[in-house]
Amino acid sequence: MPEPQYDNGGAIASTGAGGAMDLATTEGATLEKTPGGPEGTGPAEKPRSLWSDAWRDLRRNPVFIVSGLIILFLVFIAIWPQSIATQNPLQCDLAKAQQGSQPGHPFGFNGQGCDVYTRTVYGARTSVTVGVCATLGVALLGSALGGLAGFFGGASDAVLSRVTDIFFGIPVVLGGLVLLSVVTSTTVWPVIGFMVLLGWPQLSRIARGSVITAKQNDYVQAARALGASNSRILLRHISPNAIAPVIVVATIALGTFIALEATLSYLGVGLKPPTVSWGIDISSASPYIRNAPHMLLWPAGALAVTVLAFIMLGDAVRDALDPKLR
Repeated sequence: MPEPQYDNGGAIASTGAGGAMDLATTEGATLEKTPGGPEGTGPAEKPRSLWSDAWRDLRRNPVFIVSGLIILFLVFIAIWPQSIATQNPLQCDLAKAQQGSQPGHPFGFNGQGCDVYTRTVYGARTSVTVGVCATLGVALLGSALGGLAGFFGGASDAVLSRVTDIFFGIPVVLGGLVLLSVVTSTTVWPVIGFMVLLGWPQLSRIARGSVITAKQNDYVQAARALGASNSRILLRHISPNAIAPVIVVATIALGTFIALEATLSYLGVGLKPPTVSWGIDISSASPYIRNAPHMLLWPAGALAVTVLAFIMLGDAVRDALDPKLR
């Protein structure tokens, strides 16, 4: 092997078989041995995981930043609505019914003389609570059932597939009209329970397919060959690599659940007074859209912005976690 030779500028060159000099570095450059990497190649770069790559992409995505800021604001006012709305949403004055914007009441008053601004702010608490709780319930139930069916297969997989087919055949709005019409509770839990009951099949199908794909990988076969138990394989090896599609679908479904709650409340079978809800306010304001459009526009606009923010967030997360887009 020919020995390296140094030119006057400090560049390293090597002599090939034919005696030619091949310049290895630019003139005046020097090589430094850095820890963790080969000589002259710089520090060894730590391999990044799917989640670190996704977070790096999300931080550079303006859609994610805008939707994330909107959602953070919604969560803030859902937890502390009194920080920006000091009045009571249930305190009404019939003498001010359907009046427009006034000092201290920027959104005007509804048909009962309640402050529209205060009710719009407090309505975020109901919508965010319903959306988050329904999404968590659907994600946990659907992921557990779908993941177990996809991992073990056999009769359990066949039974789950037929059950999900039955639930997919039930129209969501029609099911809500039938099931919630007999409920007299004014809390959010019957609506959340209904959404979990009819929403888990979609997440179950996603989780099942993701687990079936993940369990065929070589690292799962290697873990099984080393004697790992089924629970360890499912929790330590398959779940972290199969959960990404579930997160994407659940994020988008959160906005859908908020819109579904408003739809059911508008139809009179969802949340009921005195609960403050955008759907209830839209329903009560729709007959007066010509005379007092402000009663409808503000809660409807807040609902549209909220649903759009969660859908945009889900799209950004999907693009970041999709390996085909890399």
